[in-house]
Amino acid sequence: MRTTTPLRRALITVTATAAVVLTATGSAVAVPLSGTAAAPHATARSLSALHPVVELAAARLATADLVAAAKWGTDSPIDDPAREQQVLDNVAAQAQQLGADPDEIRVIFRDQIEANKTVQHGLFQRWTDHPDQAPTTKPDLSVVRQEINRVTSALVEALATTADDRGAVTCRPELLLTALQVRHDDHLDALHTRALARALRSVCGS
Repeated sequence: MRTTTPLRRALITVTATAAVVLTATGSAVAVPLSGTAAAPHATARSLSALHPVVELAAARLATADLVAAAKWGTDSPIDDPAREQQVLDNVAAQAQQLGADPDEIRVIFRDQIEANKTVQHGLFQRWTDHPDQAPTTKPDLSVVRQEINRVTSALVEALATTADDRGAVTCRPELLLTALQVRHDDHLDALHTRALARALRSVCGS
């Protein structure tokens, strides 16, 4: 009978625990809009090479709140195939310039886009059910997209520089632990936690 090594048992335990926690609820997420892409938190626990990837994915998700607020009460749909294709083409081109696999980056960013729409749909449903929580002001969508573009570019760079880490057998448990840390540091609520898990689905290559 095949035996389970202590390391394998530890990885199984860590992965299972992290997966459970990633679906738990949390407090509301803060959504700042700055002039530069959000930088990964510098903490003593930030030992993972994947931390910038996870933190930038979370920062990109934070912009979904602003996009949703800009679209709320208008005819602008959440699904925007033309815009999505433009994003995918741009990240693929940037990946090629950086020597990364453009097809891999496309797949990862398809997840980013779907995660972003998960947040928008969730917020629309929340605001429909609780009108008192709906936004009373509308951000300038063109300005928000500038922020999205900055975070997107930084995320492509982070993905390119972590190709070896993302292809390692330890990527998935490491990614889950890092996601737990970012969830805690960024105070993600249940909706954004679920979306973050969706955004990270294809980050590991193994």
